[in-house]
Amino acid sequence: MKTKTFLTAAAIAITAGAVNVNLHAADDPVRWKLASTYSSKLVQLGTLGKNLTEKLDRVSGGNIKIKFFEPHALVPPLEVFDAITEGSVDAAYSTPGYWFGKEKSLALFAAVPFGPSAGEYIAWIYHGGGHELMDKVYAKHGIKSLICGLIAPEASGWFRKEIKTVDDLRGLKMRFFGLGAKVMEKMGVSTQLIAGGDIYPALERGSIDATEFSMPAIDLNLGFHQIAKHYYFPGWHQQSTLFEFMMNRDKWNALSDTQRAQIEITCGDSVREGLAEGEAIQGRALAELKSKGVQIHRWPRSILNELESAWREVAAELSAEDPLFREAWESLSAFREEYAVWRELGYL
Repeated sequence: MKTKTFLTAAAIAITAGAVNVNLHAADDPVRWKLASTYSSKLVQLGTLGKNLTEKLDRVSGGNIKIKFFEPHALVPPLEVFDAITEGSVDAAYSTPGYWFGKEKSLALFAAVPFGPSAGEYIAWIYHGGGHELMDKVYAKHGIKSLICGLIAPEASGWFRKEIKTVDDLRGLKMRFFGLGAKVMEKMGVSTQLIAGGDIYPALERGSIDATEFSMPAIDLNLGFHQIAKHYYFPGWHQQSTLFEFMMNRDKWNALSDTQRAQIEITCGDSVREGLAEGEAIQGRALAELKSKGVQIHRWPRSILNELESAWREVAAELSAEDPLFREAWESLSAFREEYAVWRELGYL
């Protein structure tokens, strides 16, 4: 009797296993091309995207294979939005902050001047309605985007000369990202958005006078210290920065539930990887930059106050111009007001 029971249980287990295998085999293989806005050699910004494709291959057992393409290999970095909408590119690794020209509200899902640190930011994204609002905006353009990376505070810029007052900013030509660029324009700075790999040549040629890009380990990788020696902190415009895995929405919808779950879970791990690695490598990078003659500066409170005042003006103006921006800004602001009680009580 025991032998018969054992054999019956074994047969059920084998059958269940076969069903699972067949279900997995029923998922059509995914073979996508991914356009990255960052070089695969670039610390964090590029490596997170490259690692994402390798992780998806592993977690799917080879069912999801996404080929990583360097910037410009498929389309120019800042043209991937349109390419995904049109379906000529399947997916991209980027940041929503690059698409301010398409939808102003998307910048709020990348980095917010004087905005939240990492924990608070992803709390809003995942549990405060942020992701749903982002999805609503992207759906207008036939894009599905998942938050798929996170890095901690950035520096706020490289300058050839020391900046002592806001008057020293006036007239500068500077590469600047996202909503922070609108703030700098109120300071009299002429800003332009330049993809990462094109910044050094622009700085070297003198077509820009200054630049911000990322955090010390990443900026070191790009060599800005060879031209500009004054490096400013804190990164008031990017206290934390979110990155994304963008997909053509029809292609996302065609995936199985299992495949979508594999992508969502892998992106969640990419958030963990980005934050942990970024926090771990900045101290060494700062020490190396100092050894190369870089002068590290911290903005005086007086300048930060003026920048923050300018940001409040920008936020009000954009809210008045754009209903989707206003909706996202009001959602984030309400969440931050509620969160502030916890931040004050819970953290040293």
